[in-house]
Amino acid sequence: QVQLVESGGGLVQAGDSLRLSCLASGRTFSSRVVGWFRQAPGQEREFVAGISWSGSNTSYTDSVKGRFTISRDNAKSTVYLQMKMLKPEDTALYYCAARQALTNLIDVRREKYGYWGQGTQVTVSS
Repeated sequence: QVQLVESGGGLVQAGDSLRLSCLASGRTFSSRVVGWFRQAPGQEREFVAGISWSGSNTSYTDSVKGRFTISRDNAKSTVYLQMKMLKPEDTALYYCAARQALTNLIDVRREKYGYWGQGTQVTVSS
């Protein structure tokens, strides 16, 4: 089992930065792909970024490329999402998720992720 707890969200202005953290418990966390997803009111939960278990591979949705960076520190059981140049359209509840399968493949489909945190709110004002 893997348990995930997100932190770092808040209310910021457009152009500001935030760093989200996802702290995990569970012995297999370091062997799992981790993704960040977000869900705005009335919208589907969407993939934002993913990282392989080793950290050597990453993937981003087009709208955040060049602004967001995902990283992980397996010694600390933590995955980070550094967000820069935030825009009002980045406003959402951000979730950390770990893949159900022990694979190194990053998948954008949320149904491939079996472990989820409760989310942290990011609000960007214009």
